[in-house]
Amino acid sequence: MNITNPPLRILGLAFAALIFFAANSVFARMALLPSMPTMDPGSFVLIRLLSAILMLALLMTIRPKKTASVTKGSWLASFWLFVYALSFAYAYQHLDAGSGALVLFGCVQIVMFFAARYQGVETHLIAVLGVLLAMAGLFYLMWPLLSTPSIVGVVLMAVSGAAWALYTLAGRASKDPLADTSYNFLRTLPLCVLLFAYLMIKQQLWLSSAGVLLAVASGALASGIGYAIWYSALRGLNGVQAGSLQLLVPALASLGGILFASDSFSWRLVVSTLITLTGIALVLKKSN
Repeated sequence: MNITNPPLRILGLAFAALIFFAANSVFARMALLPSMPTMDPGSFVLIRLLSAILMLALLMTIRPKKTASVTKGSWLASFWLFVYALSFAYAYQHLDAGSGALVLFGCVQIVMFFAARYQGVETHLIAVLGVLLAMAGLFYLMWPLLSTPSIVGVVLMAVSGAAWALYTLAGRASKDPLADTSYNFLRTLPLCVLLFAYLMIKQQLWLSSAGVLLAVASGALASGIGYAIWYSALRGLNGVQAGSLQLLVPALASLGGILFASDSFSWRLVVSTLITLTGIALVLKKSN
């Protein structure tokens, strides 16, 4: 399998999706970090997924009329989507932001790299070095935030990263990204019902207005719209490229914190971003 360097349109779509991913990380951290949670993780997942379903249904309704979609997602992709969202939310009960980002995006990169190799994507040695360099940039950024991680948290976040990688790989065959994303989210409803029943039985439901707003923003904006854009970009990326690009998300999330959450500026962010961008540039140039 041989995929050429992605055109600027694909890179533009991918970068737009990464901005939504970064926003999603910020929303989730604000709602779920152990130091000041605003709701329980299960409720966050339910509201996030339901908000995404409603937003995507609206977008499907108002988009220009066209020939009926030939693809409507898949049950397997929906399963990976639900596993990712659920594991991600509960992992942040046990991990800080730095450890969580390292485990999540490290697992995404590893799974997508080996999946691409299995599918026959040619990987130049320079591209492999680019992957390692991009991961080094992520590690450098998150180093001051790391603490001794919880084993439970690491396992949950690793499961989340693997599930997201598999969901991403499923999207590379998408012919109608908006329809596929819409149906994938819609198919999570049975699992949402099971999760809701579990939370009711265990009496683990608790909400705040701030938490609900964060979950809605995470679902309707960062997940619903962001994932549809990501599926559009995936048609021009191979697995190694898609995995490496996502290593930019923590840097973008940190930049968002500086711009919108009064976080302090750090030269570490600048250096880390330059390192990660250099690694990604090598991957985009040589993984084809």
